[in-house]
Amino acid sequence: MFKIAGSFQAANKQFQLALIDCESSTFCALDVKFHVAHLFETQEKFKVAREQYEKLLLEQDLKPVLRADICRRLGWLYHICETFGERTEREAAATKYLQAAVDAEPKSGQSLYLLGRCFASSGKVHEAFLAYRNSVDKSESNADTWCSIGVLYQQQNQPMDALQAYICAVQIDKKHTPAWTNLGLLYESVHQFRDALYCYTNSVRGIETQVPQSLSQRIRLLQTQLDNAPTPLPANKTRSLPCIEDAWNLPVTSELNARQQQIMLRQNRQTMVTKQEGPNIKRFKPGEEPQPAKPSFYLTQQQIQMMNYLQQNQNSLTQQQQQLLTQLQHQYRQMQQSQVRVKSELSQSRASFYPTLPCSPNLSPSGGVSDQELQAILSQDITSVATSLAEDLLSQLAQDGDIELDSSLIPTPTQTPDPPKPEVTRVKSESQSSVKAPLPHLDMNARDLINLCKNVCESESLNDTSILDFNAPPPRPCSPPKFKLMKEQLSPPTPSVFVETKKDCYNPCLQDFVMQYPISVIRGMATALKLDLGLFSTKSLVEAHPDHACEVRTQLQQCVDENFDPQLGRKGWGCVSHRSSTTVAKYASYQASSFQESLKEEQEKMCGIIRPMDSDSDSRDSFGPGAKAGRRKAKSGHRIIKFGTNVDLSDERKWRAQLQELQKLPAFARVVSAGNMLSHVGHPILGMNTVQLYMKVPGSRTPGHQENNNFCSVNINIGPGDCEWFGVPDAYWGSLRSLCEKNSINYLHGSWWPLIEDLHEIGIPVYRFTQKPGDFIWVNAGCVHWVQANGWCNNIAWNVGPLTVRQYSLAIERYEWNKLQSFKSIVPMVHLSWNLARNIKITEPKLFSLVKMALLRTLRYSQIALQFAKKKGIQIRFHGRQKNEASHYCGQCELEVFNVLLIREHEKRHVVHCINCARRQSPSLDGFVCLEEFKISELMDIYDSFVLSQNPQQQRLNPGNLPSLPSSSIPTQNNLPIL
Repeated sequence: MFKIAGSFQAANKQFQLALIDCESSTFCALDVKFHVAHLFETQEKFKVAREQYEKLLLEQDLKPVLRADICRRLGWLYHICETFGERTEREAAATKYLQAAVDAEPKSGQSLYLLGRCFASSGKVHEAFLAYRNSVDKSESNADTWCSIGVLYQQQNQPMDALQAYICAVQIDKKHTPAWTNLGLLYESVHQFRDALYCYTNSVRGIETQVPQSLSQRIRLLQTQLDNAPTPLPANKTRSLPCIEDAWNLPVTSELNARQQQIMLRQNRQTMVTKQEGPNIKRFKPGEEPQPAKPSFYLTQQQIQMMNYLQQNQNSLTQQQQQLLTQLQHQYRQMQQSQVRVKSELSQSRASFYPTLPCSPNLSPSGGVSDQELQAILSQDITSVATSLAEDLLSQLAQDGDIELDSSLIPTPTQTPDPPKPEVTRVKSESQSSVKAPLPHLDMNARDLINLCKNVCESESLNDTSILDFNAPPPRPCSPPKFKLMKEQLSPPTPSVFVETKKDCYNPCLQDFVMQYPISVIRGMATALKLDLGLFSTKSLVEAHPDHACEVRTQLQQCVDENFDPQLGRKGWGCVSHRSSTTVAKYASYQASSFQESLKEEQEKMCGIIRPMDSDSDSRDSFGPGAKAGRRKAKSGHRIIKFGTNVDLSDERKWRAQLQELQKLPAFARVVSAGNMLSHVGHPILGMNTVQLYMKVPGSRTPGHQENNNFCSVNINIGPGDCEWFGVPDAYWGSLRSLCEKNSINYLHGSWWPLIEDLHEIGIPVYRFTQKPGDFIWVNAGCVHWVQANGWCNNIAWNVGPLTVRQYSLAIERYEWNKLQSFKSIVPMVHLSWNLARNIKITEPKLFSLVKMALLRTLRYSQIALQFAKKKGIQIRFHGRQKNEASHYCGQCELEVFNVLLIREHEKRHVVHCINCARRQSPSLDGFVCLEEFKISELMDIYDSFVLSQNPQQQRLNPGNLPSLPSSSIPTQNNLPIL
């Protein structure tokens, strides 16, 4: 599914996880390797794909179908890739592999069709026609084959036969662009321009992307000529070809159309089921015929899943479950026999389905479908596996079974467990051993929770890593508010406040103000607090540490209201941003030269001097001596710029003066404070609980995003230039994600720049404002935002986590959503939750319940994981945690790993694995070392000690009222107690 969506990195990650998974699956390792090779082919890495395919062919255990797929892909790669050698050699290799594909899977019409394409391009017209004809006999409704046959006839100067073939193609697929286009060319060659215009117009309907310029020009030209024609063609004048209306009803094509409708009607009748339960009979719409029911022995998807599950656990079944398995197997065999009979009937009707073809032509054709277009068509066979799998899962959930099943017999790892129902179902285990253990609750103490873990099934419980409530549904993108906004409400004014004195800055009402809105601006704070922003200027940075690392993003300089997508070659959402690295001093030189170059250009414009821009092919170092900053242009005409980002200011020894200056800020906005959740993580997270600096030139863009785990953020413009900000309330992030998918961009992994008109079109409000030098921006939890520099400036930013219900709930929901999207959460929410329980007292009941539930679920998970490891005979070694030690993440799936670490050596490195990835690699955990970070008794003490505080006056943490720390010390993570 990731491959279909174009998320190649995520797809490759999932394929690698599948390769190390030792559990039983419908896909074998060779199938997965084939998909990996096709992933490279989809990315146009043809040489790597060829190597992978050829390596797979050396395997001895290849299934015939898989061998045919590999040979088919290899054959077509040799046919289309000019880099694989000389044309004659490539065509010979392509023919060899495609013939091998036909031999491995004789019933494959697609292999025969591709073989025909290769024969045609090699001038072997007779062989090509035979291959096409055999393809028609074996594959139903293949419009591509008929189109290619039409091209053969057209090149042979057999226009009537070509016409019939093209009509067959468009009757099968009424939006088949190549067939309509070739048919238009055929009509135009015999001067039947009205029919040609009709065909060209229909060809446009099948093009979802931009219409080719040549085709649109041809349509306009024909339309103009026909409009200016003095008189229409006389009705009795002899035509070279029948008009399109008559051609549609030719004997050959009418026979094809009738046969196709008969087959489709028969298939529909075989797949429709009439459900009748007691007096409730399905009602049909007026004019709708009732469909015949399936035989009673046909199994539903749910029954097939039940049968598979019982077969896997055959040794532990009760007598009643064994009887049920025998009955299901008997029905399954009957269903297979029935399906074989139906298939034989269809194959008999297929012989008369297509009309008899005329004699084969003898002239070499050029294919009617281009190789590039066919590449996308071929990928349907590969992607249909994932698509059909998703459709099967959805239909399985939507389909009602004929018998009621005990839900405990069917494993549903992604479904939230429900409390046991009192009703007795018809299929039930006699021993009641399948009854689920009671779910733990917040009123339990740690000892009761640990005792409850002794009766659970470890292999099933370890699949559920959620820290949400047991009955909470899995996270999903939020639906937008139901009320529709007026046009003037789509551009709301940005909340802003002006502070004049230090007292205003420290007023608790200021924190309350910024927490009420998605995004807000505080003006005058730098002046009121006498912040020396010059410490963060480019000059100060270069003087302090010129060789400090700086990440660089290469972008296109564009107007803030537009976005050119180079991949599409037109306006879109894709935001180009290539990564590289340099030093502060080198980027400072680029920033300064960019400014000087801009001044020079302005002066030359005033004098009427126009200089040519350098092309994108200039390969000189953009940061080296003599670099021409600001003059390079991309092929699109946009200027190429460099954005210096992620300059890390976390080292207190290097940046002591800068970090000391930020202590003047009010407590709720500081990098480190007791009321900031991120200060309790226990280790630095660069850019979140540490300061990062951004060095910008005009046009530098920070693409659209939400902050990591939906935490709040602070941003201060150092100047001297301005920045333009855009913000969308978090209630609309689901709509933004849908728009990203519509534009073929991954919301989490991709780089995107929203177009305002697209947002307003579906009713999404957008805050838009200018950040002046010294302005303080507060981005509230979950707000979607993007920024562009209007001038030369620096910015500093970091994240803040207020101790509120909304902040914590949004953080853990995004933490769980990231798991589903295979996206790494850089804030370790489990580790943070335990540190919060140890460090603070909470008076808000809902916030307390959320944190307590996270502790309960992770304590339970740790105990179950340890029990599982012990049962496998793995020795548990206590590891502990070092001071400032970072939280651990699985080296395979990148999920946070808390307390129980499974270690295995890989390429001379010790890699941490979560227990599920370790089980996939080795169900018995052979080769793994199990380390324990905390004693279970220590976690039990923290869990029991974490109670709801009852004295708000003494125990509540109010960040706005905390005293300022002494100016002689810079607070760090080490000042706070941590696990």
